Amino acid sequence: MPSPMVRSASSNAAVSSTCKSHGITPREFRQLRDSAVAAQDTAYCPYSKFRVGAALLLGRTGGQDDEVGEDEDEGGEGQETDDNNNSNPNIVMGANVENASYPVGTCAERVALGNAVTRPGGGRRRRGAKDAASGGFGFGFRALAVATDVSPPASPCGMCRQFIREFCGMEMPVIMFDKKDQYLVLTVEQLLPSSFGPNDLPAPGSADNTQTA
Repeated sequence: MPSPMVRSASSNAAVSSTCKSHGITPREFRQLRDSAVAAQDTAYCPYSKFRVGAALLLGRTGGQDDEVGEDEDEGGEGQETDDNNNSNPNIVMGANVENASYPVGTCAERVALGNAVTRPGGGRRRRGAKDAASGGFGFGFRALAVATDVSPPASPCGMCRQFIREFCGMEMPVIMFDKKDQYLVLTVEQLLPSSFGPNDLPAPGSADNTQTA
């Protein structure tokens, strides 16, 4: 597989193309970026000093009529205006949390997903109902952004990729931002090909599920 292309988040053309390909709006893209960067300030990383912020876009809740991939900005490349101060109730944030016993630390991606899964409504979870299209349970998460202080963009670790796989559709984009406001984007399938997930196990309560409580 060819190496993914690193793009500039300040390029309206690049952002518009990314949004059209992955079913989000330019406004949502910017909100994800800004939320992931802001989440870095909440990281607890006294040992590595490596701050990671994550922002997860939940499913639509109605009243969101922005056209996917159509930029609201006027003025062309490199100019951005966003009058809603990047506030989006459908974005859940997380940051890395380290521990003196190093393996006990938790990555930002898992913190954000844990926050989303355990919030009231659980990201529109359908308990026991598997979503064939997503390869997992029906949480409806639409995109995940990750921000770090390095360049080029850093990708999720192997454990996080499997954790993402549990709750997110295979075509969901993971957008990785670096300190230079550059980004690359890969789908869950691209991050973890030929993966093992919820659809590889019997549904809870099904006749095929031989496990006992």
